[in-house]
Amino acid sequence: MTRHGMRAGRGTRAPDAPASPAQASDTETRDTEGFDSEGFDVEEVLALVNDGKGPARPATGDSGPGRRGTRTEGASSTHGPGTREAAAPTADRHGDRHHATAWPEARAIAARAARSRAARRAPVSVTLGDALGLVLAGPLTALTDLPSFDTSAMDGWAVAGPGPWQVRKEGVLAGSTAPEPLADGEAVRIATGARIPPDTTAVLRSEHGRTDAQGRLHPTRDMSHGQDIRPRGQECRSGDQLLAAGAVVTPAVLGLAAAAGYDTLSVVPRPRAEVLVLGDELLTEGRPHDGLIRDALGPMLPPWLRALGAEVVAVRRIGDDEKALHRAVTRSSADLILTTGGTASGPVDHVHPVLRRIGAELLVDGVQVRPGHPMLLARTKDEQHLVGLPGNPLAAVSGLLTLAEPLLRSLSARPAPERYALPVRDEVQGHPQDTRLVPVVLRGDHVVPLHYNGPAMLRGVAAADALAVVPPGGARAGQRTELLDLPWATAGIAACFT
Repeated sequence: MTRHGMRAGRGTRAPDAPASPAQASDTETRDTEGFDSEGFDVEEVLALVNDGKGPARPATGDSGPGRRGTRTEGASSTHGPGTREAAAPTADRHGDRHHATAWPEARAIAARAARSRAARRAPVSVTLGDALGLVLAGPLTALTDLPSFDTSAMDGWAVAGPGPWQVRKEGVLAGSTAPEPLADGEAVRIATGARIPPDTTAVLRSEHGRTDAQGRLHPTRDMSHGQDIRPRGQECRSGDQLLAAGAVVTPAVLGLAAAAGYDTLSVVPRPRAEVLVLGDELLTEGRPHDGLIRDALGPMLPPWLRALGAEVVAVRRIGDDEKALHRAVTRSSADLILTTGGTASGPVDHVHPVLRRIGAELLVDGVQVRPGHPMLLARTKDEQHLVGLPGNPLAAVSGLLTLAEPLLRSLSARPAPERYALPVRDEVQGHPQDTRLVPVVLRGDHVVPLHYNGPAMLRGVAAADALAVVPPGGARAGQRTELLDLPWATAGIAACFT
C-alpha cells in the first residue's frame, strides 16, 4: 500500500511490506524489554533514571571510542556522529524548565512569527519552468476558452448527416488550418485534437466504421449527434477561475497554466535562507582524525531547506569565532538564518551573546523535545529570523522540523500539511517530560521505530520515512502517534530537492 493509499484508508490493515536492505532487521528491530539507550543523550538517560523509568547508569562523559567525552553545562554539540548534546547532570540546560517551550507551542510560534512578513512580500513573475513548488500569489484565471475551438476527441472521421458518407481524399490533422465545411453525406478523415470542420454532425471512431466497394463509409454501430466532439469551452471559458491564490504549483498546475495560455506565473517568492556552520572541529573532506570530525550538517541542510521551499543563498563556515558570527549575522540579507551548534552556554557557544549584542528578540529559547532541546528562534530584524540548531545531527533535524519548517511554510504561503497518526508496532521509550521525535518506517497500516535514534546519529533517519511524535512518557505498542513526513518519502528525491 502506498503512503497516500494508507492515509486514505487508515482503518484498513495491510500485510507488512518486506524491509529494504537499508532498513534491515538490525536497524528496525527494537528490544522492547530492555532499555534502548541509543535513543537518549546523557541528560535524557538521567531524567529517565530519576523518574524511575530506566536502569541506573553512571552519568559519565565516556561514550566509547571516537567520542569527545563529557561536555560542560550547556556546551553545544558538534556536527558529526560521536558528539553529544548533553548538559550538566544536576540540572536542565536552562536550570529550571520555565524557559523551554512545549513542542506544539514552539511550532505554532514559528508559524506565526513570519505571517505578517509573508503578507508584505511582493509577488514575483517567473517562467513556468521556474514555478514548480511555488505558491500562486493570485488566482489562475483562464486566458482563453478550453478548448479554444471545437476539436475531435478521437481518431476517425468527421461526418455530416446520416450515413453512408462519401469520404473526401484529404484529411484534417491537429494543428492544420481551418478545414472546409462538410456537406450532408460527406466525411473526412480527422485526427484527435484536430479542428472540427463546420457543419459536422459527429465524429465516427476509426474502429466503428467500414468502407464498401464504392468507397462509401458506413457506421458499424449507432451514433448520436455531437458524439466524440469536444465543444469549445467545454473545460472552461475565458475569465473563469481555474485555481485560487495559495495553490501550490505542481506539474499538473504547470500543464493547466500552459493550456490556459500562460507563459509566466505570479507566485510568492521563495524565502531566502543562509546557513552558518559553526565549530572549529569540523572537516569538509576525508575521515575524522586527531579529534576532528566530518561536518554532516553542511551537506545535509541546504538540500533539506530547498525541499522545504527555500532558496539557499549561502553556506558559510564560521568556526568558533564570535566576531565572525556577529559579522555574518548582521550582514546577512536572508529571510532566514540558520546556525548549527553554539546554542547553549559553553565557552565557545556564541549564538546567544551575538543575539544579545544585536538586540534580537528571542521568540523560543529551548524546546521541550528530544533530541534538540537547545534549539532557538529569534527575530533579528523586522523581516528576518534566525533559527539556532543544535550541533548534533539528529538534534539539528529536530530543530529544522520544529522551528524552520513552520516558519518557511508561512513565508512561502504554503498550506499546513494534514496531520495524521498511525499505530507504532513496538513500545517507544519516552522522555518523562518532553516530546520525543523518533525515526520510523512505514509498514502497511503501522510504523516501526528505528534504532540509532540518538542525538548524534543519522543512521536511523537516513532509513526513515517519517518522525514519530512520541508524547512525554512514551508510547505503548499499538498506540497511535502523530507523524511528521520526511520530504523524500512523500515526493521522491528528484521532486523535493530540485
